[in-house]
Amino acid sequence: MAEPTYTPVIAFARAVFRGLGLRFTISGDEHVPRSGGAVMAINHVGYLDFTFAGLAARPAGRLVRFMAKKEVFDHKVSGPLMRGMKHIPVDRKGAANESYQQAVKMLQAGEIVGVFPEATISESFDLKDFKTGAARMAMEAGVPLLPCVVWGSQRVFTKGRPKDLTRGTPIRIVVGAPFTPDPAADPVAVTADLKQRMQLLLDEARATYGGGPRTPEDTWWIPASMGGTAPTPEEAAQIARDRESARAARRAAEGPTT
Repeated sequence: MAEPTYTPVIAFARAVFRGLGLRFTISGDEHVPRSGGAVMAINHVGYLDFTFAGLAARPAGRLVRFMAKKEVFDHKVSGPLMRGMKHIPVDRKGAANESYQQAVKMLQAGEIVGVFPEATISESFDLKDFKTGAARMAMEAGVPLLPCVVWGSQRVFTKGRPKDLTRGTPIRIVVGAPFTPDPAADPVAVTADLKQRMQLLLDEARATYGGGPRTPEDTWWIPASMGGTAPTPEEAAQIARDRESARAARRAAEGPTT
């Protein structure tokens, strides 16, 4: 499927990835539906996860419409591109239900909508608690959930770290089998099922990942649960709380905006 904005952006992104020598290994892409709506649920370890996960849909000829924070759409450069690619803005401080309803309508119209159930990047690189939005959207729209995981993208660009454009970084993407939840099911139970399926995919991605530390000290991107030096989930949660407290203090010091 060719689109005037999305197709050239994909071509540009792939050229950049080739220039960086990123080594993609994608499996399970045969699970991406060739037609019809689906909620692609993706783990979140880096800022480029949406781009990498979208690559897994290309063999099926599909484009993924991602839900992304409203601030990206407000930017003078990224905003027109995001709107041109028909992505969905999410106002975390305001009309979140409007974004939800827009996503449901797109799903019912046969689009694949990309969602990060963790909402924000996991700085421990293990799965965080999942929000129920992905499950609720799939249930309301009557479409399958399509679990997908990305591994290695945190080495390129993630929260709290400078970009690392070292050539040859491996990126592993695994897509699981879609499953359609019962519309009458408990969204919490469906979300727990989704997380369990994604954990199995993440275990597979890590076990088959094609690259290790570049130096003995290069272990920051490896979870503590795997013997690395990334923060534990509890430490990562505290880091996030401290960061938000610092932001709140800055906003208070700056005073009201006019």
